[in-house]
Amino acid sequence: MRVEDALRLAAEADLDLVEVAPMARPPVAKLMDYGKYKYEAAMKAREARKNQVNTVIKEIKLRPKIDDHDYGTKKGHVVRFLKAGDKVKVTIMFRGREQSRPELGFRLLQRLAEDVAELGHVESAPKQDGRNMVMVLGPTAKKAQVRQAKRRDAERAQTATDEATLATDPQ
Repeated sequence: MRVEDALRLAAEADLDLVEVAPMARPPVAKLMDYGKYKYEAAMKAREARKNQVNTVIKEIKLRPKIDDHDYGTKKGHVVRFLKAGDKVKVTIMFRGREQSRPELGFRLLQRLAEDVAELGHVESAPKQDGRNMVMVLGPTAKKAQVRQAKRRDAERAQTATDEATLATDPQ
């Protein structure tokens, strides 16, 4: 079809003539509402971004001579991060004479890995890196699954409060 005829058809139908495949022989064009097409494409892109999951690595720093209560607090942070679906980088910092006893740090990291075994797994084993020893823990539940579970729980709580409001409302 000639370009002039196609333009006339588009004007009569109050649509736009959009070139779909310019490299094809002959080039392919389509009659469409271009504004609506751009809007729908933007909405698809927004939905894809909403469902996209960003991997976050949280870091916890420890010392080899950590007290039991402090260890429990740090372990609680690691548990919270793993439940949220984030990876956790555990760093043990050695100072002075502590550097001659890396097995203390290794044992501490092994203990932490065993304590949070049901929530996460060891992605990279403990490695000595200069004055630090580093281990990475990954969550067993994917971040997308955690988000969906939170959304479901929020919806259930909302419906429960709505039902409670309806039951107590005298109208």
